[in-house]
Amino acid sequence: MTTEKIREDLFSLRDEGYRAFQAKLIPTVAPDRIIGVRTPELRRFAKSLLGRGEADAFLSELPHAYFDEDQLHAFLLSERKDFVRCREEVDRFLPYVDNWATCDQLSPRVFYKHRRELLSPIRSWIASGATYPVRFGVGMLMQHFLDGDFKPAYPAAVAAIRSEEYYVRMMVAWYFATALAKQYGAVLPYLKEGRLDPWTHNKAIAKALESRRISPERKAYLRSLKK
Repeated sequence: MTTEKIREDLFSLRDEGYRAFQAKLIPTVAPDRIIGVRTPELRRFAKSLLGRGEADAFLSELPHAYFDEDQLHAFLLSERKDFVRCREEVDRFLPYVDNWATCDQLSPRVFYKHRRELLSPIRSWIASGATYPVRFGVGMLMQHFLDGDFKPAYPAAVAAIRSEEYYVRMMVAWYFATALAKQYGAVLPYLKEGRLDPWTHNKAIAKALESRRISPERKAYLRSLKK
């Protein structure tokens, strides 16, 4: 299936109301780059391409013209079963990611089986200084290394990130809010000792207060730490 045919199929799934909604939600993407395909439809389309073995040609063509094509690319990559190939294709794709939605949708299942090998690319993504590779790296630390594989070095690496980019700072805040739910004792000192910039510090607390996994007593204490 050619990219042109895939694009035609995506336009046939267009929802104008959803397109207008996405344009407001994703301000870093020009509205004329948004087709307006709902996420469940995109996921189904991705599975149909994989089922017919027609994904590789599409994945080889970068950059894509439309946001929805980037979303489709992320869904297809998330189904890759070979870790090395998946990691290589993620590295190739990340420079073209220009919004938080595509960045956050990219979540390869094969990474769950290769956490040890994942740490090296995570370090590279975080060290890149580029907005969405950094956001993606922090997201992978949050997704894969806040439970049994947690180490104190990981929140230290996230706290060391210095960026004025909103979408990086928001992901750092999200990471610490999630870490407070899962590794409260290990990450609380970052807030008690003011190791985060004030904006990220307060945003992390705000997001933690929304969590159902944090007790009312801990939430009350976190409120007292707001700057």
